[in-house]
Amino acid sequence: MIRGRGLLSVALVVGLTACGSAYDKIDPKTGIPILPVPELGLTPASNAAPGLVPLRSCDDLVQIFRAQAVHEMASQLQSAFNSAWQQHDHCTDKPPWYYGSPDGSAMMADAGMAPIDPGTEESPEHSETNNQVAGVDEADFVKTDGKHIYILSGDSLRVLKAWPADQTQELSRVTIAGEARKLFVYGDRALVYSALGTTSYNPYGGYGSGDCTYGYDCVPTGDGRPTKITVLDISDRTNPMVVRELRLSSSLLAARRIGSAVHTVVTSAPVGFSSIEYYPEIDICSSTRYAVYVAYKKLLQKNVKLINSTPLADLFPTAQDQVVGSATPGPSPFGTCKGFYKASVNGGQQFTSVLSLQIDSESPSRAVTIISKPGIVYASADALYLAVPQQRDDYWGWYQGHGSEQEATTIHRFLLTNNAPPESKYVASGVVKGRLLNQFALDEHKEHLRLASTTGHVGYSSSAHNTLTVLKQQGALLNTVGQLDKLAPTEDIRSVRFDGERGYVVTFKKTDPLFVLDLSLPAAPKVLGELKIPGFSTYMQRMDDNHLLTIGYDADDQGSFAWFTGVMLQIFDVTVPTQPKLKFKHVIGTRGSSSEALTNHLAFTYYAPKDLLAIPMTVCEDSQGGGSYGMDMTFSGLMVFDVTADTGFSLHGKVTHPVSPSATCSNWWTDASSAVKRSLIIGDFVYSISEQLIKVNALSDLNVDLVSLSL
Repeated sequence: MIRGRGLLSVALVVGLTACGSAYDKIDPKTGIPILPVPELGLTPASNAAPGLVPLRSCDDLVQIFRAQAVHEMASQLQSAFNSAWQQHDHCTDKPPWYYGSPDGSAMMADAGMAPIDPGTEESPEHSETNNQVAGVDEADFVKTDGKHIYILSGDSLRVLKAWPADQTQELSRVTIAGEARKLFVYGDRALVYSALGTTSYNPYGGYGSGDCTYGYDCVPTGDGRPTKITVLDISDRTNPMVVRELRLSSSLLAARRIGSAVHTVVTSAPVGFSSIEYYPEIDICSSTRYAVYVAYKKLLQKNVKLINSTPLADLFPTAQDQVVGSATPGPSPFGTCKGFYKASVNGGQQFTSVLSLQIDSESPSRAVTIISKPGIVYASADALYLAVPQQRDDYWGWYQGHGSEQEATTIHRFLLTNNAPPESKYVASGVVKGRLLNQFALDEHKEHLRLASTTGHVGYSSSAHNTLTVLKQQGALLNTVGQLDKLAPTEDIRSVRFDGERGYVVTFKKTDPLFVLDLSLPAAPKVLGELKIPGFSTYMQRMDDNHLLTIGYDADDQGSFAWFTGVMLQIFDVTVPTQPKLKFKHVIGTRGSSSEALTNHLAFTYYAPKDLLAIPMTVCEDSQGGGSYGMDMTFSGLMVFDVTADTGFSLHGKVTHPVSPSATCSNWWTDASSAVKRSLIIGDFVYSISEQLIKVNALSDLNVDLVSLSL
């Protein structure tokens, strides 16, 4: 039989057959019948507030989840039916087999397309993780206390003696279940996150870690694999001992450590109902429209029955907390369905949780969970925010005050308690127009949350623009108290950095406007100054009160657009905020050159005490222009620069590393990478880390490898 998968965009149907009276309901906009969705037991909000609603029991949780699953299924089935309905008009235009290719290969072929040792010395001065907020540590795969380096590699936590530098060596290695991903170190404790399972399949689309940090529509998703948290006593660095293990059914999204309190955001994979079908067995061209409608209606009823009869309890998030030496597991923070919330607008078929625990204590963990898709995580010392992208869904309702917008971002605020026992508590929600670039698009300052968002997509929407919104918690809502709209029309945001009462936003289409924003009056944010130069910055670092250090791409202006070219370092002088100036610029390589630091701030090591900047680099040369890549890879490793606001950039030296598969000369700008992933500066030495090895070099002579330790 031929499955009814529509592939063509055609004129809307304006009339119905004689059987029209038998249809349950007709969409007045399209003239296409609407499949009858059963009463879901919920009232969709047509003018919804963004706040979350607490669920009183497990029964409430099941009811809400089933209703949202039915809605998601019905929306997809309606879309498939609309295509089949429109397809019916063209059955005489092409032979029936033309429509029967489930993957669309027939139509695409027609169009010419292919189918789709521990010392006792004091720790030397050293660089630390490049955290967004001072005092709020971000999880990473490498940490240092100056005397030791703690690094995750494969299924192992390795503890290295790092001081004296020329005696760097492995002290111990602990096997961690699964793929060791990120860690924290606090005093004599280490906490390691690992992903369980053998596949890196990302259920949200394709293969990968789901650890998105930068790019178009970049939203971290997790990788769909269960997470294990392993807490170790590392007081004896030569013999770390596991003291606690937590196994979570959800995957790691983000984590922050504030003192001994660790707050972990995890998300479940979208709950799937494997037997749901979206295409009935019916030959569209040999059937009447009404017969097609009946076939889809029956399929809808079948799917609803399946959803309502599927046991759901086993699909809810779980946690197994085992303290070493304890005869019984600790209590699960999810066990009684307490601390669960639903959104006023459909949150999807996923659970996103904030789990709080104390790294140096085995006290029970606590969690708060919302039925929600994952999102971007930002945290201050007092609060954690989850920013979730939303697409308009008229059936389920939309947000008050955002009636004309097709995309928005909901922001949920969790108040953090960091003393023992740590806890996260949901307190308020808000909504802003558009989408956020990454975590640097959010910032909390004096009880206000500032956000920079982009509405529309450059190249697809003439109305694309950017917005700076200031929110303040008022009761259970994060209300807008100030806004700067229509910033840089027809362009999109490429980097954001907030600094007290100032904000810096870089947008791009073919030149790089750096906007300096005055945020001293939350109710009246405004542009103080603007500077347009070729290229754009992807990350901005504060050097001092009056200077910004940035990394990004240079650009070749082509009139209506621009090619991105070499990797660009810049220093901006914002002493006079109404007249920002480009003080220094240094371009590395040509198009195809790349750096992990372009898209991940954790790879950007600016060490102010020594006026040093260390960045991983893959340098490609000899681009012929016109968008061509420089395919001559002239360097792979770590580049170290002397950098000051008075003298600019001077190459201090390079540390060469073997080329890895991730380092190529043909990368797209949002997929920037390099063989070296991180760097540390300890005393007068630099440590460069790739997936294969760690090298130690004296700053006085970077050409000589003091240590080369295989990973």
